[in-house]
Amino acid sequence: MLTQKESACKNVITEKMKEVAKKEGITPESIRNKIEEGKVVIVCGNGRKVPVAIGKGLRTKVNASIGTSSDIIDKDMEVEKAQIAEQSGADTLMELSISGDFDQIRRDVLKAVKMPVGSVPLYQAAIESIQKFGAIVKLPDEFLFETIEKQCEDGIGFMAIHCGVNRLTLDRLRNQGYRHGGLVSRGGAFITAWIVHNKRENPLYERFDDLLKILKKYDTVLSLGNGMRAGAISDSTDRAQIQELIINAELAQRAKHEGVQVIVEGPGHIPIDEIETNVILQKRMTNEAPFYMLGPIVTDVSAGYDHISATVGASLSSAYGADFICYVTPAEHLSLPFPEDVREGVIAARIAAHIGDTIKLKRRDMDLNVATARRDLNWEKQFKFFIEPEKGRKIRERHLPKDRETCTMCGKYCALKIANAFFTECEPET
Repeated sequence: MLTQKESACKNVITEKMKEVAKKEGITPESIRNKIEEGKVVIVCGNGRKVPVAIGKGLRTKVNASIGTSSDIIDKDMEVEKAQIAEQSGADTLMELSISGDFDQIRRDVLKAVKMPVGSVPLYQAAIESIQKFGAIVKLPDEFLFETIEKQCEDGIGFMAIHCGVNRLTLDRLRNQGYRHGGLVSRGGAFITAWIVHNKRENPLYERFDDLLKILKKYDTVLSLGNGMRAGAISDSTDRAQIQELIINAELAQRAKHEGVQVIVEGPGHIPIDEIETNVILQKRMTNEAPFYMLGPIVTDVSAGYDHISATVGASLSSAYGADFICYVTPAEHLSLPFPEDVREGVIAARIAAHIGDTIKLKRRDMDLNVATARRDLNWEKQFKFFIEPEKGRKIRERHLPKDRETCTMCGKYCALKIANAFFTECEPET
């Protein structure tokens, strides 16, 4: 069976292309052309039915991440979090468990939601290698590739794989004197430990062709992981990060040539004056491959409110051209997120994506609808176009005004109601 990339290159418009084109409000031929160019991917998963398109000219997509930790292993809660993420409007989900029955948790999550699900297969392979072989650094190549294939077969739609953390990347990290904020990518840390201990090249880089064969078999999208992402704004856009990006850009080119769909992940902590630079670098180096921005968090002092910091970073990222953003929850840097944290994180990321799209795609219809409904004091119409209607309704109903057309902020001195009396026959310019 042909992958979406191979089909596009053969001038074949697939059913998935038609479906995502309808959702995006563009032609199937436009989707096909962008997939052929490697500027759009369709994420779905083996045997799954809901495709999502990510890339240039499309609405910015939002990913939510869930998963157990070594301290909290509650499969039912992870399923609940997955369902809340979907109900709150996430486009995709990443299942990132690092403890418990990996296979059962993944399969239960896949059953619980319709949206595409991603993973970092290195987590399962590395943690299980402790039980099977005695240590993460004893992880055999073949066990890692077997884990990747098992997850693809289960229906994982995209995989973050840390191919760009290799011996050259680690030399860059050493030569620059390490980092103020350390190495914060779990996958990056696992691979770093493995390379240093074994004095060998990263097998995901060394055997990249073997990896591509597996992903191509299931049409699983390769998300080239950002193991050298900064965990502090003082470390952003450093030599180690850029070295990994150069390698990932080269690997993305090879993946496209082999018919494998690919996206490239971006850094995590960035000051706002470097966001545009990071987007430009990624897009130029990869010939506009879809860019998956992890956050970004734009200050290191917002713990407890990192979802707000990330909203600032993600909205700018989207406006500058990022295609896919990963949510951040209020629990970031503090604890495993719980269900309500997931809801807050998804809504914040959706707001960021929408803000970005009002610039990048000039999509402002929802804002115009809210503006006119607000002018006309039409509360039900306003709720319809809010990103989170339920919360808006609850806040209003908590303190209803005497005059139901207004709100308790202004009451009988509502500016709109006063002004509308004098401009009822005027229509705004279009």
